[in-house]
Amino acid sequence: MSLFPHKSFLSLNDVSTPELRELLQMARELKQEKRAGVFPQRLKHKNIALLFEKLSTRTRCSFAVACKDEGAQVEFLGKDDIHFGKKESLEDTARVLGRFFDGLVYRGYAQKTAETLAQLSGVPVWNALTDEEHPTQAVADLMTLEEHFSHLAGLRVVYLGDAANNVANSLMVACAMVGAHFVVAAPEKYWPAKEYVAQAMLHCEKTGSTLTFENNPTAAVRHADVLYTDVWISMGFENQPGAGDRITELRPYQVNAELMKATGKAETVFLHCLPANKGFEVSHEVFEGERSLVFEQAENRLHTIKALLLRGLV
Repeated sequence: MSLFPHKSFLSLNDVSTPELRELLQMARELKQEKRAGVFPQRLKHKNIALLFEKLSTRTRCSFAVACKDEGAQVEFLGKDDIHFGKKESLEDTARVLGRFFDGLVYRGYAQKTAETLAQLSGVPVWNALTDEEHPTQAVADLMTLEEHFSHLAGLRVVYLGDAANNVANSLMVACAMVGAHFVVAAPEKYWPAKEYVAQAMLHCEKTGSTLTFENNPTAAVRHADVLYTDVWISMGFENQPGAGDRITELRPYQVNAELMKATGKAETVFLHCLPANKGFEVSHEVFEGERSLVFEQAENRLHTIKALLLRGLV
């Protein structure tokens, strides 16, 4: 298993396409190790801090289990556990924690916070979700698709609903990097941020993948290999005005049996980064159906995160 030099992982931009592919291969090997009951403890005597300003199930558990499987010690620091920009500045917190820990995991709001931690702590920092990006999720998504289809290049991935969010930004760039075609199926006001569209287009030019925007959900899903969606109201925005209007506007983009059938492919699979609001962005029938890979996708958070930890620390 080839390991990378010490690096943070704040964005898909932090890896090249060859590095991303090697990362996926490493994750597959680590998954086989765990299922075989092999735990080499490559991170023994390492200490990792989880700095979480937002709630989490899969991400927190994945990092915690990955660290323990590899022998590292984990310290969870929630928003009420440390000063974190309140009594003490973020800059000072970064410099202090970098002297205690071998690596920091940040899950919170601003991408700039993750960048500041990486710049000042002096240790690797992993982005476990910001308002702008969710790169560890995108890596797990690619692993899940490659496991299922045995390839990534040429797959047609359709993202439906609210695509103006962190998951869509990162997945769009990740697909472009590996040659998968990415389709945004959403009203224009819910399209991804222009800077991430520009990043994806640069990769498309190199890999031959395409990026398409479509308002009509039925037209968008035609010939799709993958239908992907996320909650219509992102974490931290539940109480903002206009939530009801968003649901009304996005209702036509619900992934349901009719939309799955409209792909024209019996092999089309469904992905969701979870948690899901069944009955809103996805029907209960599709979520629980035989074409749903959501729990394989969730499990792969663990193996890809373990690979990212090793990439940064070994």
